[in-house]
Order: sequence, then structure tokens, then C-alpha cells
Amino acid sequence: MIRVSRLATVLALGLALAGCAHHKKGKMSVAKLAPPLVTTIGTNAYLWRAALDTLSFMSIAQTDSNGGVIITNWYVNPSVPTERMKVSVTILDQELRADAVRVGVARQILQGGVWNDTSVQASTGQKLEEIILQKARDIRRNAAGG
Repeated sequence: MIRVSRLATVLALGLALAGCAHHKKGKMSVAKLAPPLVTTIGTNAYLWRAALDTLSFMSIAQTDSNGGVIITNWYVNPSVPTERMKVSVTILDQELRADAVRVGVARQILQGGVWNDTSVQASTGQKLEEIILQKARDIRRNAAGG
């Protein structure tokens, strides 16, 4: 119910903003803003979409588009059923920059019927950040028509 009301609020604000786009009496028109800044979410739209696309193979536990947070449920790779991972992505800026996305990864191993926390290679989060950034650049390039 909370998600529905949040979605309704975001849509209402987006429609209100869109309705104001044609007024130009001395104020900057929405149409003149840089494309990644014209969003109905509080983060860079390219990074947000790229993060969701990158994590699409995992089920999403929680999202906060205004705060720029995506958290997945635990994911068990079918080929390694004794290991599971959980990912959190935080988008830190409205600009498409390399330091605007942070990825955290948690990993657990099944031992004796109990999931135990274990270490994650530091490069795992960095690789996911690079994938998200590259996808965001591709999305922006495709949106610009080239």
C-alpha cells in the first residue's frame, strides 16, 4: 500500500511538473534542463535504469528512487546452491559520473544447514559498478540518438 501511494505521489508530481513546462515567463523551462536532470526520480535516470537492468536476474527486495537505493533479495546461483549473494546499489548524484554509484555485496555460504556470512572479493562490487556505469552511458548515448 505504501508503494502504491509513493508511486501515485511521484506520478502526480511528474504530471504537475510536465504541465509547467510550457510556461516561460522569465523562468527556465523544464525543456532547457539537461536530459539526465529531468526525471521524476531523485537520482540520475540513466544510472537508475542501468542498475535495475544489471540486477534484473535477481529479485528486488526494496527500492527508493528518491534516495537512490536498490536492495536485492538473497540470490542463489543454481549452479552453486550452497552460496548466496545480496546486492545493494546506491546512486549518490544526479550527474552521470564514475563516483556517482556505489555497490555493496554480501555473501553467505550454507554450512550444516545454516547460512554463514563470508568474505566477498573487493573487485566484485567494483565490477558491478563498472557494468552499471557502462550501461548508463549506453542508455544515454541511445537516448541521444547515437
